[in-house]
Amino acid sequence: MSEKTSILLSDVTIKGNIVEKEKLVIDSKVDGDITTDKLQTHSGSEINGNISSSDVVLGGSSKGNVNSDSIRIKSTANVDGVLNQKNLSIEEGAKLKIKAETY
Repeated sequence: MSEKTSILLSDVTIKGNIVEKEKLVIDSKVDGDITTDKLQTHSGSEINGNISSSDVVLGGSSKGNVNSDSIRIKSTANVDGVLNQKNLSIEEGAKLKIKAETY
């Protein structure tokens, strides 16, 4: 059974919470909380809300808390919030205003 992926492109703006059972790829603006199994954001994304996911790759702007087993922050990311994770990796060049907590 293949993994289902939902994609929100750059011309989409969402005001409200998003729940996706499998994978979510975002290059859009989201004003609300995101709950998904796997999340990947691209450089054009702007998220203003909390993220809860087992695997997160942040490449865009994110303002809010992130709860995840694994968080990977790409060089294009601008992250502001509390990160609560088991594994954290940060690429050089990322802009961070964070507090990181390991569980």
